Amino acid sequence: MIAFFSLMSKVLGLVRESVIAGLLGTSYLADAYQMSSKAPNMLFTIVSGALATVIVPVYTEYASRGEKSEAWKLFKTMTVVVILFFLIASIIGVIGAPLLVKLVAPGFSGETRALTVELSRIILPWMIFAALASLFTQLLNANNIFGLPTFSSSVNNIFIIIAALTLGKLYGVYGLTLGVMLAMAAMALVQFPALYKAGFRVSLKMDLRHPGLRKIYNLALPSVFSISVIQANVLVTSVLASWLPVGSVSSLGYADRLIQFSVGLLGMALATAVFPTISRLAAEGGMEAFAATLLGSLKVVIIGIIPASVGLITLSHPVVDLIYGWGAFDQKSVHMTAAALLFYSVGAVGQAAGFLLVRGFYSLQDTRAPLKISIVQVLINLGLSLLLIDSFRHAGLALATSLANLAYMALLMWYLGKKIPGLYRDGLLRFTLSVLAAAGLMAAASYTVNGALAGLLPGKTGVVLQLGLAVITGVAVFVAAIFALRVKEAQFFWQSARKALSKRISANGD
Repeated sequence: MIAFFSLMSKVLGLVRESVIAGLLGTSYLADAYQMSSKAPNMLFTIVSGALATVIVPVYTEYASRGEKSEAWKLFKTMTVVVILFFLIASIIGVIGAPLLVKLVAPGFSGETRALTVELSRIILPWMIFAALASLFTQLLNANNIFGLPTFSSSVNNIFIIIAALTLGKLYGVYGLTLGVMLAMAAMALVQFPALYKAGFRVSLKMDLRHPGLRKIYNLALPSVFSISVIQANVLVTSVLASWLPVGSVSSLGYADRLIQFSVGLLGMALATAVFPTISRLAAEGGMEAFAATLLGSLKVVIIGIIPASVGLITLSHPVVDLIYGWGAFDQKSVHMTAAALLFYSVGAVGQAAGFLLVRGFYSLQDTRAPLKISIVQVLINLGLSLLLIDSFRHAGLALATSLANLAYMALLMWYLGKKIPGLYRDGLLRFTLSVLAAAGLMAAASYTVNGALAGLLPGKTGVVLQLGLAVITGVAVFVAAIFALRVKEAQFFWQSARKALSKRISANGD
């Protein structure tokens, strides 16, 4: 059920972006809309992301000692503190919105800058509801309630879709921005009944001397630095994109959403799932099993993300046209976003593998090495962005991000290999080269079919047929090539899938 809700949220997220794209296109309205949420989103990600790493373990520690009431007392105080923090941040942001926009989008001017300031003032209180939704999710997870928090993301997406089709139609980008804030409030509210049932009670009383509060701050502080470095990458791209022609910011945003769909679906999901296992193995000293589990997971990322990335590189234009190409999203918007998607796809495997490898370091209780490597990644991204922006414009920023992600992956692998000798001895290089070769054949087949069918049928019907047959042909060629190259891991996956399917058929037959 959790996997279903997660997939549903991802699909609804694509629908949400498609609806917004049809409403705004890649106009200055879209640029202002996307940039207005940049600063609040970054602050929320840094603070709530850091808290998310410590809430579950701290709550579990109290609960395991039979002090659940004390745990709820602590997190009632934590909830009030979080609300007050983001309320104050919102007020400061509303007052200082012009300065805030100048910091994140110094290249904006005229009506684009003025609109970004106005939209920022509308969206800033979003942080309060987003922080509450995140806090509620972590507390529900600590009480072994996972389905509702996952479903709440779908509620958020559904509300934004409805807001775009109603408020967006009536009041334009202002209505859409207000709808985004209300959608996050709905995401928080839908989780509250389950949290209340678990024992949480609303109270304005605060115990700022609670020992657990200091513990949360101390544990979260290192994560604040790590997440801030990651957000610096986002800031680099945003600041530089703001100096480019209209549509650059929004086309990068639309392309990134498509990349995050594939990366999040496999890379982040796998990293989250395997983290408890490798943490336990590291704690028990089972380094051989730790290495085997981490390497096996890395191979899953490689065999999943590389063909998906190559597919997006080959079919970037029809993919963008199918998902976004309607309403205000004209062919110029399609071309701009397809260029960004092509270059973002180059580094998707680096981003996905990075999620997994970082958790390998965390399992070994090493947070310093990933932080140092993240700083190097930011510097590489900045340097390459400045180098490529003149020649390739917004696509150059996407390429710089991709190359920085690949460098990040390579440095993580190298450093982790030094900490665990023999980590990659089980044929990782041969496996990766085989996947790349199969993906290359897949790309050739997909490109040929896509070119042969281009323009045969008009409108969306033609795009669906063209893309569908190109994808089916490409997948068939990739699978055949993987087996022809005798990739043993693929044969193992196939045998496991057959066994699982046979068991399900037998169970249904009984």
